[in-house]
Amino acid sequence: MPITAIPSSTDDQHGRGYPRPLLRRPAWYSLNGTWEFAIDADGVWRTADEVAWSDRITVPFAPEAPLSGIGRTTFFRACWYRRQCDLPPHEVAERWILHFGAVDWRATVWINGVFVGNHEGGYTPFCFDITDHLLGSACEIVVRAEDDPLDLAKPRGKQDWQLEPHSIWYPRTSGIWQTVWLEKAPATRIGRITFTPNLARWEIGIEAWLEGQRRPDLRLGVKLRSADVVLASDTYQVISGEVHRAVALSDPGVDDSRNELLWSPHAPHLIDVDFELWGERGELLDQVRSYTALRSATVQGDRFLLNGRPYLLRMVLDQGYWPAGGLTAPTDADLKRDVELAREMGFNGVRKHQKIEDPRYLYWADVLGLAVWEEMPSAYRFTRTSVERLSREWTAAIERDCSHPCIIAWVPINESWGVPNLPDNPRERHYVQALYHLTKTLDATRPVIGNDGWESVATDIIGVHDYDHDPDRIAKRYRADEVLPQLFKRERPGGRLLVLEGHRMDLPLMLTEFGGIALTAPQPGTWGYTVCTTAEEFGRQYERLLSAVRNLGLMAGFCYTQFSDTYQEANGLLYADRRPKIPMRDIVRATAGPAAPASGLEQVHDFSGAGETR
Repeated sequence: MPITAIPSSTDDQHGRGYPRPLLRRPAWYSLNGTWEFAIDADGVWRTADEVAWSDRITVPFAPEAPLSGIGRTTFFRACWYRRQCDLPPHEVAERWILHFGAVDWRATVWINGVFVGNHEGGYTPFCFDITDHLLGSACEIVVRAEDDPLDLAKPRGKQDWQLEPHSIWYPRTSGIWQTVWLEKAPATRIGRITFTPNLARWEIGIEAWLEGQRRPDLRLGVKLRSADVVLASDTYQVISGEVHRAVALSDPGVDDSRNELLWSPHAPHLIDVDFELWGERGELLDQVRSYTALRSATVQGDRFLLNGRPYLLRMVLDQGYWPAGGLTAPTDADLKRDVELAREMGFNGVRKHQKIEDPRYLYWADVLGLAVWEEMPSAYRFTRTSVERLSREWTAAIERDCSHPCIIAWVPINESWGVPNLPDNPRERHYVQALYHLTKTLDATRPVIGNDGWESVATDIIGVHDYDHDPDRIAKRYRADEVLPQLFKRERPGGRLLVLEGHRMDLPLMLTEFGGIALTAPQPGTWGYTVCTTAEEFGRQYERLLSAVRNLGLMAGFCYTQFSDTYQEANGLLYADRRPKIPMRDIVRATAGPAAPASGLEQVHDFSGAGETR
């Protein structure tokens, strides 16, 4: 089957956007669509010759998802994929790179019967140079995906280990679940880039790593543009295959002019970046495009700061599931629509819960303006193996996503999952502390919430999970600064201590899970932390609870549970198909306050007492 180049600004034939928005070349070749497929229930097949190719599957949907065409939710240890394609001609100095957005959990890949590599980790991308394994233009791709459904020592997030989804866990995701694509790239090429904005010095740190054939005397050209205005342009020598530079921007000096360049959910200003790699004879070897932003996310005292100013986070917990696609959005338009819906409901951010989200979601959050807390999917056992697996995959996730302006915080652990004896086990406490410091080492520019929900032992923000349904009790519990000693020592939302002995308490406090109001009448058998039987009752409860939480001066922000219904969990503001349960105008008024504009995103909070409207 021949493949056709798709311009990088265009969706593929299945409505999926360019898979790697932070490093774009002019064309890409989507391998989404129909593949041969087989379930290997006991995981016994080792080569493609043993496989009974009995089915067809639609990639990139997991075989558990209805849109895959398989819809099999029983236990199986492995599954196999095969696709034949005819590649367009390529020059001697060009290479074919095969990319996988994500395969859960261990992927092994063969090209034309030759093993080319494997990868472990269900949420992070990987790629292989397959050029030397091609037979003319013919390319047969075979993928084996191993995913033991009972393995609790691997990062699995909300994927259930029981046959039927129970409580807060959902159907499993096996095999390929993000875009597969080919890229024709130069033999010497730009392989990875990262950006680190620095508002204090009004500059952007740029790092680039080359891959492929090593060559001497290379230079990298970098141009930063805001609309049609060139902000900076220079060329740097490549040393040992790398470039590490701080690009100074022309500082306008005046706050109004500075503000026009800053990224925030209210004004998501992006800066286009063009890279050109030049050879020793002045020949152009590679060109890629990207984007960045001037933005800072920090904490100071008991407040979260965005771009150096106190900023009240109004977030919603978003698990990123779709009824027909599972963890995979049906199309790129669905990812964009989820960002738009969060904004329309009055939220300025989301906490992506137990999922490393598709880069296309982060792209739309960058473009449209939505802050994101990125959270590592949990393993559920504390072993040497689980520590090694999670640390490795978390490192890869940060490497993939650290240049997205929308990400304003990292969350390596949630609710002591994977560290069940945290208060009493020194090894588990050291592990959480190590993840916190590893994250700060890889990215020192954002807050890190070491263990969100309770039992804080290393964190920049103390996250509290409290599903008390009574707004009056919530208001009393978190009413003022003087309640903090009692709160940390005596109150135990979820039955857990909020802060473990010896940890700092003079940090921002956020209610990072609360609410969970369910509207169960349309779908019997579902559940929530609080249950309503009519839309009117649902609206009243949501308004009363948000009114209480919005007025808690003690809090630096909040995160409501949750964005949409997720399988048996019916506590979304939206149904699973993204229909609002009550009118949007009522949701945004309750989320952002009675005086909020239609989007709920115009008010920038100033905790000195005066607000500013942009």
